[in-house]
Amino acid sequence: MTVGTVMLVHTSLNRAAQVARHWTASGCPVVIHVDRNVPRRTCRSFVKALSDDPLIRFSKRHRCEWGTWGIVAASQAASELMLQEFPQVNHVYLASGSCLPLRPIQELIDYLAARPQTDFIESATTSDVPWTVGGLDAERFTLRFPFSWKRQRALFDRWVRIQRRLKLKRRIPDGIVPHMGSQWWCLTRQTLSAILQNPERKQHDRYFRRVWIPDESYYQTLARHYSRRIESRSLTLSKFDFQGKPHIFYDDHLQLLRRSDCFVARKIWPRAERLYQAFLTDSAGAMKKTEPNPGKIDRIFAKAVERRTRGRPGLYMQSRFPREGWENGITSNPYSMFQGFAELFENFETWLTRATGAQVHGHLFAPERAEFSGGMTLINGGLSDNAVVRDYAPQSFLTNLIWNTRGERQCFQFGPRDNQDINWLVARDPKAQVSVISGAWAVPLFRSNRNFADLRREAAHLQRIESEHLGILRSPHAKARIRIWTMAEFIESPMEPLQSILDEIGPARLRRLSEVPKMVDLEGFGQFLQNLKNQGMHPYLMGDFPVGQAPTRQSKPPRKPYLVK
Repeated sequence: MTVGTVMLVHTSLNRAAQVARHWTASGCPVVIHVDRNVPRRTCRSFVKALSDDPLIRFSKRHRCEWGTWGIVAASQAASELMLQEFPQVNHVYLASGSCLPLRPIQELIDYLAARPQTDFIESATTSDVPWTVGGLDAERFTLRFPFSWKRQRALFDRWVRIQRRLKLKRRIPDGIVPHMGSQWWCLTRQTLSAILQNPERKQHDRYFRRVWIPDESYYQTLARHYSRRIESRSLTLSKFDFQGKPHIFYDDHLQLLRRSDCFVARKIWPRAERLYQAFLTDSAGAMKKTEPNPGKIDRIFAKAVERRTRGRPGLYMQSRFPREGWENGITSNPYSMFQGFAELFENFETWLTRATGAQVHGHLFAPERAEFSGGMTLINGGLSDNAVVRDYAPQSFLTNLIWNTRGERQCFQFGPRDNQDINWLVARDPKAQVSVISGAWAVPLFRSNRNFADLRREAAHLQRIESEHLGILRSPHAKARIRIWTMAEFIESPMEPLQSILDEIGPARLRRLSEVPKMVDLEGFGQFLQNLKNQGMHPYLMGDFPVGQAPTRQSKPPRKPYLVK
């Protein structure tokens, strides 16, 4: 008894020839099907190159396209030729031109000889299959698919929608219970011949011809009718990513493939010289005899899928960036945003740097430029202070800044004059600490010597912007650590809020508040607000300021801030 190999080839014919000779060197006959899409001249050269091997045959060519009947027709033609030409074959192993034997062929022959009545084919009902991608599991057996998913995608999708809308369904032939599984199987001569010589084969072929991806259901369904014993697993190591695309193995996967203990693996990169040299070798250099166990490396593939779909916190990549919500954490490290502090305190940024040791920036989203700490024009990651470049993608600007400076706490100022496109990103970010003194934007207006009509108009504009921002911060969807004080509340006793800021930002040795930043002179600020009211503008975000005197710091315990998170 021996094993016969059916190879479906459509590219990298030189590698397919190398692997085919490796099979026949161990006495295993090979029937090769060359995709009809391969040019005739190329196919003739390929056939001629292998014509000297008496154990190699070539079957009738069919046009193969993913998801269509051609792949099944190709395997049928090659399998029929195998059963006809090589009566000593007891098992038929379906492989592709990109498959690579990982263990000596004799080990596979011995393994199957010890299981002469066992079919190795992944076969599960549609309700038990978790790996279908695209939403078509049971529907692939009840709808018709006359159009190519790859070449005629618009027609394919439209025809599916029409059938669903009109509730059109195909009748599944009597006795057929649809099963699905991997395309790569190893069947006994008895089971395979029963499928191919079935009197009802024409009816079965007619039905499966319009099933979507029939190569994953034709043999998987019919084998259940004739097999004496099915091992619902494939002997071929074939891994797929979250989009249903096969993983490609390269030279640096050598040790990974060795750990799998599988007989055959696909898909192998045609230029993986190290893999072909390592596995197409003699028995002395082969892996130890053991039961195939691809589950040993499943953890590595699961980790790769998670890295691709979720990635590292705060790192955005091409494969995830277009899909909102795929990020594994909005940013990579904790950071702080201050609103109103730089307007209320003199040299607030210098004081905060000295008190916490963090990197404290000015208004990163100011209209003129990004005010990096120390007046820098360029920062880690090549981020420029140019406002036009920054505002092309302000959210990416912030996430890049946090990622490129990870390991160092970043703090920056914000206000209603700044670009507001980052509001929701910061509010949703659990790593953000947001401290707001509402209404403090009025202090620079109060201290400026400008026409009062212009001040009133700008104050109304800024108040409207800040009010919308505060609405976002108070949203139930906000996940950041948010503290909001009105300006009147804050200046009554600023010590406790400032200390809470240090507790969250600075290291333990710097958390003690030994120096207080100097507050700007607010003499006449209450009257300024009253003048705005007299002009018809209601400055409600500042809180209740007395008219005629400057607010003073009081010794009584401060009122608690509005704590959102």
